[in-house]
Amino acid sequence: MIPLSDTIRAHRTPWVTYFLLVVNIGVFGLLAVAGLADYDEVIRTYGLIPFRFMRSFDLEAISDLLTSMFLHGSLIHLGSNMLYLWIFGDNVEDALGPLSYLFFYLMGGLVASLAHILANPASRIPTVGASGAIAAVLGAYLVLYPASQVRTLIPLGFFVRIALLPASVVLGLWFVIQLFQGFLSFGISADVGGVAVWAHVGGFVMGAVLAWLIVPRRSKERWSNR
Repeated sequence: MIPLSDTIRAHRTPWVTYFLLVVNIGVFGLLAVAGLADYDEVIRTYGLIPFRFMRSFDLEAISDLLTSMFLHGSLIHLGSNMLYLWIFGDNVEDALGPLSYLFFYLMGGLVASLAHILANPASRIPTVGASGAIAAVLGAYLVLYPASQVRTLIPLGFFVRIALLPASVVLGLWFVIQLFQGFLSFGISADVGGVAVWAHVGGFVMGAVLAWLIVPRRSKERWSNR
């Protein structure tokens, strides 16, 4: 299932979400325009490598937690992450407020990275992408807007169907798939098909818990009925 849009309109302009979209797309675009001879070297230098983090734990290794959040391995990788941020980020920002949302987003990315490191501390594979932070946004959205309708593309063999599904189904199923892949990865690798699934799980859980704790219950009840 691929989400296309939701039915909830934010009450204010989501400037922080726009900013994050611009930064992520801009970094990828600048690196592409620069025509770097070895983009893989950029990934290895600024991506998150659990083994390097565990071995060094110096300022450079710690900074990888942040820089890795704004790098993407391909245009498809970037596009899929930005699609989820575009659909769900504005409403979470609306609920938390701009500054709290920015802190929440960055914290989600850090927690997701730490979850990935704990799941596979000996990995020498660089991990990049905003998906851990965006997973935190998805977790918060599920808590705040479970009844929201999400316009979703559903592939059915050679045919596709577009349907309105509750956020609880779309995001709940997304989380279950990540969790299943995470448990499946034990004994193989924490990177299933090149995806750091435990980063997704860690970010999602953190986002859901924080949203439940910091947003007043009355507000959650009001938003869930939209």
